[in-house]
Amino acid sequence: MRVITSSVQNQPQSTARIMMIRPVRFSFNEQTAESNEFQQESFAQQTRDTAQQTAREEFDMMIDQLEKAGLELHIFDDTDDVDRPDAVFSNNWVSFHQSGKVVLYPMMAENRRLERRRDIIDALGGNFKVEEIIDLTHFEEEGKFLEGTGSMVFDRRYKIAYACLSPRTHREVLDAFADALGYETIVFSASDEHGKPIYHTNVLMCIGDIFAVVCLEAIKDPDERLMVRSVLEETHKDVIEISLEQMRHFAGNMLMVKSSKADKFLVMSTQAYESLTARQKDRLDDYARLLHIDLAVIEGNGGGSARCMMTEIHLPVR
Repeated sequence: MRVITSSVQNQPQSTARIMMIRPVRFSFNEQTAESNEFQQESFAQQTRDTAQQTAREEFDMMIDQLEKAGLELHIFDDTDDVDRPDAVFSNNWVSFHQSGKVVLYPMMAENRRLERRRDIIDALGGNFKVEEIIDLTHFEEEGKFLEGTGSMVFDRRYKIAYACLSPRTHREVLDAFADALGYETIVFSASDEHGKPIYHTNVLMCIGDIFAVVCLEAIKDPDERLMVRSVLEETHKDVIEISLEQMRHFAGNMLMVKSSKADKFLVMSTQAYESLTARQKDRLDDYARLLHIDLAVIEGNGGGSARCMMTEIHLPVR
């Protein structure tokens, strides 16, 4: 079992500054479906002709709710010249850190690698200090991947990265990230009820400042399960467990954010919210106001939900 000895950092767990990408050619991505059990091909067939239009409506509805909550949104439109069906899930290709470091990640699907856009980093550099760009994309040549804050869930206060290994999350790339950013890693395996590896860590857990939502049921090895729970408790988290069925409804795919007035919100999809029990909602409401948006088409086609659509900007302000 790993023992966390690092002290709490100055880094806040949440931010009001969020980068998002408005979809232009959203659709079911055949290149990601094999490793993502959350994509629903039957659902995609029903929505094939209207997926982009409806995804755009869901995205704009989410933007409206986040703006009303008082977040500072940095929204970029995807471009129509390249086919990027998953561009709305911007958290997979880049992360922004309080140190001024920006990390670019190796992606498993070839068409997802097209999502990396230096013009977006340059544009954000007008408002934020970018001290260094750490490019891990060379691992793609070796068939090794790490898909950003999909593959990792950060406890920024303790500089811990939780990661479940999968075809999209390779231990060697994870170690390279940890070395570059000074993070400790908590590594485990997780699978669904059919034994299929969970493709991204952020569908099974969410870390808040003093709480954590986690599907411990997905961690089949009892020692690894105990390790994850113990580290969460050692870092002073109220552990709120969800079931495999709730995870299937994206109840683990949440993100705590804060408004410009420091009000805390826990953002999730309506599907995720409705899967929670009254007791779970009451416990979460003690820590943040629950904010949910109907993202059914984005979830069904893309296999990702609200958290995947939000890329936190922790860079220092110029």
